[in-house]
Amino acid sequence: MEFSIKSGAPEKSRTACLVLGVFEPRRLSAPAQAVDSAAQGFVSDILRRGDMEGKCGTTLMLHKVPGILAERVLLVGLGPEREFREKEYRNAVAAAVRALTETGAAEATLCLPEVEVKKRDVGWKVSTAVVAAMEMVYRFDRLKSKPEEARRLRKLTLAVSRRLDVSPAEEGLHQGQAIACGMNLAKDLGNLPSNICTPTYLAEQAIGMAKAYDFKVQVLERKDMEKLGMGALLAVAKGTHEPPKLIILEYHGTERKQAPVALVGKGVTFDTGGISIKPAQDMDEMKFDMCGAAAVLGTFKAIAQLQLPMNVVGLIPATENMPGGRATKPGDVVTSLSGQTIEILNTDAEGRLILCDALTYAERYNPATVIDIATLTGACVIALGHVATGLFSNDDTLAKELIRAGEQTLDRAWQMPLWEDYQEQLKSNFADMANIGGRPAGSVTAACFLARFTKKFRWAHLDIAGTAWKSGKEKGATGRPVPLLTQFLINRVAEATSQRTGDRERKVAGRR
Repeated sequence: MEFSIKSGAPEKSRTACLVLGVFEPRRLSAPAQAVDSAAQGFVSDILRRGDMEGKCGTTLMLHKVPGILAERVLLVGLGPEREFREKEYRNAVAAAVRALTETGAAEATLCLPEVEVKKRDVGWKVSTAVVAAMEMVYRFDRLKSKPEEARRLRKLTLAVSRRLDVSPAEEGLHQGQAIACGMNLAKDLGNLPSNICTPTYLAEQAIGMAKAYDFKVQVLERKDMEKLGMGALLAVAKGTHEPPKLIILEYHGTERKQAPVALVGKGVTFDTGGISIKPAQDMDEMKFDMCGAAAVLGTFKAIAQLQLPMNVVGLIPATENMPGGRATKPGDVVTSLSGQTIEILNTDAEGRLILCDALTYAERYNPATVIDIATLTGACVIALGHVATGLFSNDDTLAKELIRAGEQTLDRAWQMPLWEDYQEQLKSNFADMANIGGRPAGSVTAACFLARFTKKFRWAHLDIAGTAWKSGKEKGATGRPVPLLTQFLINRVAEATSQRTGDRERKVAGRR
């Protein structure tokens, strides 16, 4: 979809459809009031008849509105004005785009960015609108022999009230498009079946992206991992015929001496549970067990489009987890890249095994920060449902940065405990640790397991088991947490820039 920014009076906008907000009960937003005035009360008269109350997410299409240049007017309910916040704004944009796709209009002008959202500027409103719009028009039909013909909204103009708002709006547009493109890539990879999206396929996508955006890429094969001593990752790959990969991406947006942020994404392209096999029901959804890897690739695409001036490393351990004659068995003991030994009590707790070797590998980059992203535990779904991503960190400042980025993008995370007390559950009689700690606090003990491999750097773990995909009628990957991660990196750049500016100002002041 093509986007653009425009300022000016809504009643003078020449467009196929003009989208205006209506608060509950039947109260016109400022742009709607301007149109109603030009139309000599046409809109308010319709509302008085009871055609629309303004309930959030409702829509009403008007034709032949007098006194304006738009062919149609779409009214979108915003709910009570005092309760109109970020979530309501995003829902209103989504409802508008959904309605637009059903009209056959190829283009429209959205006036919702002109509506005030408490504590959010025009850049945020535009960026959020773009992401919401792209989510609504996203379709994954490439594997259907006869894809359904859908009416496509091809162009959306985002209206702002003042010319002064155009520049920050365009910045928000650029950011929103980058995030949306990253999310679309993550969705596409997650939605592909495991007979297509194999570890080799993920490696090919990384190589293609590296060529397109001038990344440095390296793919370690089984023999390379054997030489390094990645016994934990290879233990998961023993039962599969698909060759495992460790995919390494390097994005250099600034001088190479600057310590990078490392993103580590779990890439289990299908998870049967191994010898500790899963129940058959819903096992098809285990193709989504590589959504951590997809999030890393999606974030790399976003930061490449934004050309962020920072260094980022992406590490993706990729494999299937299958049963077989050579598969790892419960009770086996393996040696990780760190040298620590692990008793594998449950082969379905495989994500932490491939991640721990990747986290150890990250040490060689002397990273400023490491964030791993994984569909790690069903326990996190029980704890937080499908709303928030589970966040664990050995650094509270880092955790607050990620929480802030999640609030900005509505891709929220919630911090969970990582207390030493939980480490007791990982004790093993035969190795340095067990790979599971029992049913109690399963998401916490999984994070505690990973924490044993992160003592040399600032680290956070995002458990996206509840947020990476949807089940049921809307089954499919969500693209989360690409928005959170991208915003986190954007914030890092902004803070570094602000700090450098402050340092220069202090030096100048000192010379005086």
